[in-house]
Amino acid sequence: MLVPRIIRFLQMLGPGLITGAADDDPSGISTYSVAGASAGYSMLWLTLISTPMMAVIQGMCARIAMVSGQGLAALMRNQMPRPLVYALATILVVANTFNIGADIGGMGAAAQIVVHPVPEEIWTVFFGAGLIVAQIRFSFEQIARICKVLTLALFAYVVTAFVVHPPWALVLEHLVIPEIHLDSGWLATMVGVLGTTITPYLFFWQASMMVEEEKAHGRTTIASRRGTTTEAVRDAHADINTGMIYSNAVAFFIIVTTASTLGAHGKTGIATAQQAAEALRPLAGNFAALLFTLGMVGTGLLAVPVLATSSAYVVSETFRFREGLSERFTRAPQFYVVIIAGILIGVAIDLLRIDPIKALFWSAVLNGVAAVPLLVAIVWLASNKRIMGKWRSSLVARVWGWATVVLMACASAGMFYFIARGT
Repeated sequence: MLVPRIIRFLQMLGPGLITGAADDDPSGISTYSVAGASAGYSMLWLTLISTPMMAVIQGMCARIAMVSGQGLAALMRNQMPRPLVYALATILVVANTFNIGADIGGMGAAAQIVVHPVPEEIWTVFFGAGLIVAQIRFSFEQIARICKVLTLALFAYVVTAFVVHPPWALVLEHLVIPEIHLDSGWLATMVGVLGTTITPYLFFWQASMMVEEEKAHGRTTIASRRGTTTEAVRDAHADINTGMIYSNAVAFFIIVTTASTLGAHGKTGIATAQQAAEALRPLAGNFAALLFTLGMVGTGLLAVPVLATSSAYVVSETFRFREGLSERFTRAPQFYVVIIAGILIGVAIDLLRIDPIKALFWSAVLNGVAAVPLLVAIVWLASNKRIMGKWRSSLVARVWGWATVVLMACASAGMFYFIARGT
C-alpha cells in the first residue's frame, strides 16, 4: 500500500513544485544571503510563518482557476473595475521585468566569477538570447526538467549549514520567536525576504498552470474547465504545500549558512557575487564559486521563463489575446511578444551596469511592495461566495490570507516611514 501511495504522490507533483523551485530564484538566493549576512538569524522566523502564508495564497490562486476555468488576470478583468485591473496588471509587469533583469544580471555575475575571461555583459546577453530561443522552441516542461537538476546545487547550503556548526539552540530560538528591528535597513531586508518568498508573479503563474493542465486534458473552453472536484482540490493543495515547504526550507538554510559564515565573520554587506559565493567556502573550498554559479544559473533558467510567461499571461488575459505555452508562436503572437520583450528589456537594464546583487535585492523589495494590492484582490476573490460557491476559502484560510496582507503592508509601511525619517 505504501509504495503505490508514494508513486501516486510523485506523479501528482507538478505546478506547485515548479512554483516552489522557481521561488528560490537568483533574487531569492541574494536576498536570503543579504538577510543572513546583515541581520544574522533574526529573520529566520519569517521562513516559518511565511510557509503557511505561501501555501494558503497559492492554494487560493489554484482553486480560483480550477473553479472559474480561467487564469487569475482573466477573472479579475471580469469581476473588478477595469481601471483597477489595468493598474494591478501594470504593477505586476513592471515588477516582473525588473526581476527578470536582476535575475539575468545575477546569472551573468555568477558565471563570470567562474569563467573570468568572459565579461559579465557577454554572459548577460548570452543568457537572455538563450532564454528567448528556449521559450519559443521548447516546452516549459522540457526546460523545467533540466533546470530542476541544476537547482539541486542549492542543497549545498543545507550541507554547509551543518558543516559550519551553527549554534542550533540559538537558530531554533530565532525560528520560533519573532524579532523586529525598527530601522529602515532591517525593515527593507524584511520586505525583501517577504517579497522574494510571497512573490506576485507566482500568483498568476500558479493559476495559469492549472488552466494549462486542463487544456492538456482536452478541456479547451472555459465552460468545459469550469468547476472542480474534491480529489482535484486535495491533490492541488498537496502539490502546492510540497513546493512551498521545499522553497522555504532552502531559504531557511541559506540564511543559516550566510549568518554562520559571512555574518559571523563581520562580512555584513554583500556587494558582489564573489562575496555571496564565499558562504559556501567551508563546504566546497575552491569549488564554492562553481556551486554558487550552478545554483544561481539553475534557478535563473527556471525562474526567468516563469517571470516572463507570468507577464505574458497577465497581459493576454487582461486584453483578451490568445495565450498559453501550448500554443505556437503563429497562433499566439502577442503572448510570445510579451515574453520576448520582457527578457530583452531585462537584458537592457543589466547593460546599464546596475550592481547585480543590489538589483537582485531591491527587485525583491519591489515585489514585496507590489504584492500587497495583488494579495487583497486574491483574498477577496477566493473569499467571494458568489464567485467560488462551495469552494470559497475556509475561515482559517481567510484569516491566514488577510494576515499575510497585514504583515506585508505593515513591513512596507514601516520601511517607508523609517526611510523618510532617515533611520
